[in-house]
Amino acid sequence: MNTSLKRIAESAMLIAIGTVLSVVTAFQGPWALGGSITVCSMLPLVMIAHRYGTAWGVLSAFVYSVLQFVLGMNSVQYAPDFKSAAAIVVLDYILAYTVIGFSACFNGKVADRRKSIILGIVVTFLARLLCHFISGVLIWEVLFPNELGWAPPIWSIAYNGSFMVPEIIITSLAAYFSYKPLERYWTGADIVR
Repeated sequence: MNTSLKRIAESAMLIAIGTVLSVVTAFQGPWALGGSITVCSMLPLVMIAHRYGTAWGVLSAFVYSVLQFVLGMNSVQYAPDFKSAAAIVVLDYILAYTVIGFSACFNGKVADRRKSIILGIVVTFLARLLCHFISGVLIWEVLFPNELGWAPPIWSIAYNGSFMVPEIIITSLAAYFSYKPLERYWTGADIVR
Protein backbone atom coordinates (compact mmCIF):
# COMPACT_ATOMS: atom_id res chain seq x y z
CA MET A 1 0.00 0.00 0.00
CA ASN A 2 1.22 3.50 -0.82
CA THR A 3 2.75 5.18 2.29
CA SER A 4 0.63 8.33 1.93
CA LEU A 5 -2.54 6.31 1.50
CA LYS A 6 -1.63 4.18 4.52
CA ARG A 7 -1.05 7.31 6.63
CA ILE A 8 -4.42 8.74 5.62
CA ALA A 9 -6.23 5.44 6.27
CA GLU A 10 -4.58 4.90 9.66
CA SER A 11 -5.21 8.47 10.71
CA ALA A 12 -8.85 8.27 9.64
CA MET A 13 -9.28 5.08 11.66
CA LEU A 14 -7.61 6.56 14.74
CA ILE A 15 -9.65 9.77 14.47
CA ALA A 16 -12.81 7.64 14.16
CA ILE A 17 -11.81 5.58 17.22
CA GLY A 18 -11.14 8.78 19.19
CA THR A 19 -14.48 10.22 18.11
CA VAL A 20 -16.37 7.10 19.21
CA LEU A 21 -14.48 7.09 22.52
CA SER A 22 -15.39 10.77 23.02
CA VAL A 23 -19.09 9.96 23.14
CA VAL A 24 -18.59 7.07 25.56
CA THR A 25 -18.46 8.68 28.98
CA ALA A 26 -16.30 6.62 31.30
CA PHE A 27 -17.58 8.12 34.52
CA GLN A 28 -18.25 11.31 36.31
CA GLY A 29 -16.89 11.25 39.83
CA PRO A 30 -18.51 13.00 42.77
CA TRP A 31 -15.87 15.75 42.47
CA ALA A 32 -16.87 16.61 38.91
CA LEU A 33 -18.50 20.00 38.56
CA GLY A 34 -19.19 19.41 34.88
CA GLY A 35 -17.91 17.94 31.68
CA SER A 36 -17.33 14.25 31.27
CA ILE A 37 -14.38 11.92 31.53
CA THR A 38 -13.89 9.70 28.49
CA VAL A 39 -12.04 6.45 27.92
CA CYS A 40 -8.83 7.90 26.42
CA SER A 41 -10.62 9.63 23.55
CA MET A 42 -7.56 11.76 22.75
CA LEU A 43 -5.01 8.94 22.94
CA PRO A 44 -5.45 8.12 19.22
CA LEU A 45 -4.51 11.74 18.39
CA VAL A 46 -1.40 11.45 20.52
CA MET A 47 -0.48 8.24 18.72
CA ILE A 48 -0.95 9.85 15.28
CA ALA A 49 1.43 12.66 16.24
CA HIS A 50 4.04 10.19 17.48
CA ARG A 51 3.72 7.95 14.41
CA TYR A 52 3.74 10.64 11.75
CA GLY A 53 5.16 13.77 13.36
CA THR A 54 3.85 17.02 14.69
CA ALA A 55 2.66 18.57 11.41
CA TRP A 56 0.52 15.56 10.56
CA GLY A 57 -0.55 15.31 14.20
CA VAL A 58 -1.79 18.91 14.19
CA LEU A 59 -3.68 18.38 10.93
CA SER A 60 -5.30 15.21 12.29
CA ALA A 61 -6.17 16.91 15.58
CA PHE A 62 -7.75 19.77 13.61
CA VAL A 63 -9.94 17.26 11.74
CA TYR A 64 -10.88 15.73 15.10
CA SER A 65 -11.72 19.22 16.45
CA VAL A 66 -14.13 19.79 13.57
CA LEU A 67 -15.82 16.46 14.30
CA GLN A 68 -16.08 17.40 17.99
CA PHE A 69 -17.64 20.72 16.99
CA VAL A 70 -20.20 18.94 14.79
CA LEU A 71 -21.06 16.58 17.66
CA GLY A 72 -21.25 19.44 20.19
CA MET A 73 -22.81 22.04 17.93
CA ASN A 74 -25.79 22.41 20.24
CA SER A 75 -23.58 24.23 22.78
CA VAL A 76 -23.18 27.10 20.32
CA GLN A 77 -26.92 27.76 20.40
CA TYR A 78 -26.50 29.35 23.83
CA ALA A 79 -24.37 32.14 22.41
CA PRO A 80 -26.31 35.40 22.28
CA ASP A 81 -24.39 36.77 19.31
CA PHE A 82 -21.99 35.83 16.52
CA LYS A 83 -18.92 36.97 18.46
CA SER A 84 -19.70 34.66 21.40
CA ALA A 85 -20.54 31.78 19.06
CA ALA A 86 -17.25 32.22 17.20
CA ALA A 87 -15.34 32.35 20.49
CA ILE A 88 -16.99 29.10 21.64
CA VAL A 89 -16.12 27.38 18.35
CA VAL A 90 -12.51 28.58 18.43
CA LEU A 91 -11.75 28.13 22.14
CA ASP A 92 -13.81 25.07 23.07
CA TYR A 93 -13.34 23.11 19.86
CA ILE A 94 -10.79 24.20 17.25
CA LEU A 95 -7.93 25.32 19.52
CA ALA A 96 -8.77 23.03 22.44
CA TYR A 97 -8.45 19.85 20.39
CA THR A 98 -5.95 20.94 17.75
CA VAL A 99 -3.27 21.56 20.41
CA ILE A 100 -3.23 17.80 21.09
CA GLY A 101 -1.48 17.43 17.73
CA PHE A 102 1.64 18.98 19.29
CA SER A 103 2.01 16.07 21.73
CA ALA A 104 5.05 14.65 19.89
CA CYS A 105 7.02 17.90 20.12
CA PHE A 106 9.22 16.50 22.91
CA ASN A 107 10.47 13.56 20.81
CA GLY A 108 14.24 13.80 20.58
CA LYS A 109 14.36 16.38 23.38
CA VAL A 110 13.71 13.81 26.11
CA ALA A 111 15.92 10.72 25.95
CA ASP A 112 13.28 8.21 27.03
CA ARG A 113 10.52 8.03 24.40
CA ARG A 114 7.94 6.90 26.93
CA LYS A 115 8.67 9.96 29.07
CA SER A 116 8.42 12.25 26.05
CA ILE A 117 4.98 10.80 25.28
CA ILE A 118 3.78 11.43 28.84
CA LEU A 119 5.28 14.94 28.87
CA GLY A 120 3.58 15.68 25.55
CA ILE A 121 0.24 14.49 26.93
CA VAL A 122 0.55 16.58 30.09
CA VAL A 123 1.62 19.76 28.26
CA THR A 124 -0.91 19.57 25.43
CA PHE A 125 -3.80 18.54 27.68
CA LEU A 126 -2.95 21.46 29.98
CA ALA A 127 -3.05 23.68 26.87
CA ARG A 128 -6.51 22.27 26.14
CA LEU A 129 -7.49 23.01 29.76
CA LEU A 130 -6.26 26.59 29.28
CA CYS A 131 -8.52 26.99 26.22
CA HIS A 132 -11.55 25.76 28.17
CA PHE A 133 -10.56 27.93 31.16
CA ILE A 134 -10.44 31.09 29.03
CA SER A 135 -13.75 30.20 27.40
CA GLY A 136 -15.27 29.59 30.83
CA VAL A 137 -14.19 32.97 32.16
CA LEU A 138 -14.94 35.05 29.07
CA ILE A 139 -18.05 33.36 27.71
CA TRP A 140 -19.75 30.74 29.85
CA GLU A 141 -19.61 32.62 33.15
CA VAL A 142 -21.23 35.62 31.46
CA LEU A 143 -23.97 33.45 29.95
CA PHE A 144 -24.55 31.22 32.97
CA PRO A 145 -23.14 32.60 36.24
CA ASN A 146 -22.24 29.72 38.55
CA GLU A 147 -24.73 28.95 41.28
CA LEU A 148 -22.04 28.75 43.96
CA GLY A 149 -21.12 32.42 43.59
CA TRP A 150 -17.44 31.64 43.00
CA ALA A 151 -15.24 34.14 41.19
CA PRO A 152 -15.27 33.35 37.43
CA PRO A 153 -11.59 32.23 37.24
CA ILE A 154 -11.99 29.94 40.28
CA TRP A 155 -15.20 28.45 38.92
CA SER A 156 -13.74 27.95 35.43
CA ILE A 157 -10.59 26.18 36.64
CA ALA A 158 -12.61 24.02 39.07
CA TYR A 159 -15.22 23.14 36.45
CA ASN A 160 -12.80 22.39 33.62
CA GLY A 161 -10.15 20.85 35.85
CA SER A 162 -12.71 18.44 37.29
CA PHE A 163 -12.74 16.52 34.01
CA MET A 164 -9.42 17.50 32.40
CA VAL A 165 -7.16 16.42 35.29
CA PRO A 166 -8.64 12.88 35.28
CA GLU A 167 -8.31 12.85 31.46
CA ILE A 168 -4.61 13.71 31.80
CA ILE A 169 -4.04 10.96 34.37
CA ILE A 170 -6.03 8.27 32.54
CA THR A 171 -4.51 9.02 29.12
CA SER A 172 -0.97 9.19 30.55
CA LEU A 173 -1.41 5.82 32.25
CA ALA A 174 -2.86 4.24 29.11
CA ALA A 175 0.02 5.60 27.01
CA TYR A 176 2.61 4.45 29.55
CA PHE A 177 1.29 0.89 29.76
CA SER A 178 0.56 0.56 26.05
CA TYR A 179 3.98 1.79 24.95
CA LYS A 180 5.98 -1.42 25.33
CA PRO A 181 3.50 -3.81 23.71
CA LEU A 182 2.74 -1.29 20.94
CA GLU A 183 6.18 0.32 20.65
CA ARG A 184 6.52 -0.20 16.92
CA TYR A 185 3.16 1.51 16.39
CA TRP A 186 4.00 4.40 18.73
CA THR A 187 7.31 5.05 17.02
CA GLY A 188 6.18 4.33 13.48
CA ALA A 189 8.81 1.57 13.18
CA ASP A 190 6.24 -0.59 11.37
CA ILE A 191 5.90 1.95 8.55
CA VAL A 192 7.60 0.90 5.33
CA ARG A 193 9.15 4.05 3.90
